[in-house]
Amino acid sequence: MAEERPDQKRSRRPREEEQKKGSVHFSQAYPATVEEIIGRTGTRGEAVQVRCKILEGRDANKIIRRNVKGPVQLGDTLMLRETEIEARQLHKGGRGTIG
Repeated sequence: MAEERPDQKRSRRPREEEQKKGSVHFSQAYPATVEEIIGRTGTRGEAVQVRCKILEGRDANKIIRRNVKGPVQLGDTLMLRETEIEARQLHKGGRGTIG
């Protein structure tokens, strides 16, 4: 009879993903309210730059500038996955002066 080596003795144990089939996993997000709408940004103006106040988490009560895609108005609540990175400031006046 052939001996079973330790590497051949694999128990068929379902992985975590297989055990929780059909379940949904959400990443941590922090709420922030829109305080000010700064203007449109993006190559086609598809995003809106806003200033928002973070309500919970490590950076609570901090006001940061973010770009938002889609409809947004004052008082809306955004769910931010991260609160450390801030959007670049919009330049007033387009591409600059010619000459």
